[in-house]
Amino acid sequence: MLERLELEAFLTLAEELHFGRTAERLHVTTGRISQTIQKLERRIGAPLFERNSRKVTLTDVGRQLRDDLLPAYEQISAGLAQAIAVGRGVRVKGVVRVGWSAPWCGNLMVQAADRFRVRYPDCDVELLEVQLCDPLGGMRAGTVDLQLTEFPVREPDITTGSLVFAEPRALMVPSGHPFARRDSVSMEDLADTTLVTLNDAQIPRYWMDRYYPRATPTGRKIPQGPAVTFWPEALVHIANGVGVSTVSLRAAAFHQRPGMVFVPFRDAPPIEYGLMWPTAGKNPLTGPFLEVVDEITRPSDRSLHAPERSPEDAPDRRLG
Repeated sequence: MLERLELEAFLTLAEELHFGRTAERLHVTTGRISQTIQKLERRIGAPLFERNSRKVTLTDVGRQLRDDLLPAYEQISAGLAQAIAVGRGVRVKGVVRVGWSAPWCGNLMVQAADRFRVRYPDCDVELLEVQLCDPLGGMRAGTVDLQLTEFPVREPDITTGSLVFAEPRALMVPSGHPFARRDSVSMEDLADTTLVTLNDAQIPRYWMDRYYPRATPTGRKIPQGPAVTFWPEALVHIANGVGVSTVSLRAAAFHQRPGMVFVPFRDAPPIEYGLMWPTAGKNPLTGPFLEVVDEITRPSDRSLHAPERSPEDAPDRRLG
């Protein structure tokens, strides 16, 4: 178990990357910070920081420890602050801005926002759609505090929470496409068609490789079609026979239209959805909102759980 000073010294130094500023923030001496970090490194058995006369940087071990500890520390701090406020008769106030990238994510965030407003009547939630072609832009611009998005997200300035739910994948194809008559498709089949992709100027390459790959698992090249900026563009291209696109199977309940068929994948990994927030400058209401989302999604296994479906949401791939 870490002592409080060890935890705070490590996380503050990981943010500041400067011993003097860390000491000032924690109201201790620079020597005390140095001794505390050295003690922690001896306990772990590996250096957490690289130091020289010009700069301080995190090692790989230090970066991993920061990513593991920070979410829990912030949640504990937020919970303690809230308890103190309630004990003093102070009502929690503020606004949390929550982004979502797909309609089914938006539905879950609406449920969470409704429960959050009841629990914290002096708080509000702003719900914002995030474009797939710029999934991190709102968070980095400071206009989104918390976002339910497609994983993976591996960015040094963004913290990710646990998996919230996962969805099976499908191939969205024109109704006249040879694949439209199949019961299922494989990832290898993508080499035999044209893939409509996203404008990836603002999208990490590892994310594109997972959802809009350039090659099949065996290395066969996947023909690349138009790169769209907005999702309606992809729907128009596909309905008019320009190409196909990989989607959540659940998209059939939201994007079905004449001339389009959704064919399930039999071997594609599921689309995993989780929450993310800025590592620095976290909104104090993020922790309480995360707790509400956890309550909503807790009843079943998260690896299988998705937002509650209404009967009219049930996808029917036979429509086309």
